[in-house]
Amino acid sequence: MAEHSDFQAEEFAADDLAAIAQQVQRVALARRGNELALLELLRLLEQLHGQVRDDYFQEALPTNRQRLYALLRDIEVSGGWPYIQRMRLRSLLQHLEGENDGTVSS
Repeated sequence: MAEHSDFQAEEFAADDLAAIAQQVQRVALARRGNELALLELLRLLEQLHGQVRDDYFQEALPTNRQRLYALLRDIEVSGGWPYIQRMRLRSLLQHLEGENDGTVSS
């Protein structure tokens, strides 16, 4: 289990994660209007989410109560557990019906 200070974690979030977010936005924008290319991007992000969770996050989980409490507190304060929500078939069908009616419902 790797030990990282709060300062290091903030540094990673400020630099690495911002760069990743910008790159994902650029890739999505380049694929705008192409549902198959965007679906491919979403599948890749879901796959990466699983890999990070299974290969890195699980091995970094706390081994003592204090660190476990700190992790759970961070999850509670910072917005919960990371989750990639899938589009429901009903939403997809409503979008299609909206296209047929000339309106798109959200």
